[in-house]
Amino acid sequence: MIRRAIDILGGSVALVLAAPVMGVAMLAIRLESRGHPIYRQRRVGMDGGSFDLLKLRTMVDGAENIGAGLAINQNDPRVTRVGALLRRTSLDELPNLLNVVRGDMSFIGPRPTIPVQVAQYTERQRGRLAVKPGITGWAQVNGRTALPWSERIELDLYYIKHRSPALDMRILWRTVAIVLGGSGLYKGDTGGWA
Repeated sequence: MIRRAIDILGGSVALVLAAPVMGVAMLAIRLESRGHPIYRQRRVGMDGGSFDLLKLRTMVDGAENIGAGLAINQNDPRVTRVGALLRRTSLDELPNLLNVVRGDMSFIGPRPTIPVQVAQYTERQRGRLAVKPGITGWAQVNGRTALPWSERIELDLYYIKHRSPALDMRILWRTVAIVLGGSGLYKGDTGGWA
């Protein structure tokens, strides 16, 4: 209950503060390319429930049906100029705050993934669904998308087993450093889903 109260209060305040930035970003997205500035993607949340994750669109409209599909690499031609900036600064994730306020997500937890990936989880890996997914998490601050999926899942399972206010504060602190540094945004040679 305390975690949910923090999510509602913190998410609401963050949304108000982020609204001008989101407004400018949405305008820039619309000026550069056609399509809605908010991208919705079906993700799997706590206990296997599904929800629509909200993000600022960083790629051309319909990008999941072009080229590499859902895989995104550095210098991907589908990423727009505005999108590259939003991704580098992680501002594309700001609409996730709506997911937090609505109760789909929490500030901290495993990043929500798509149903096709969850369908391939082992029984042990399904333990990743025991908590609400988060905007940031232990795997996010220990390599992000540059890590293989199996390793990211293990880091998320570690978080679930050891989660505490102290670990959450550590994750928040490291998240700030990673966002400012812009590392781990693309899967590269080692990351991604195998």
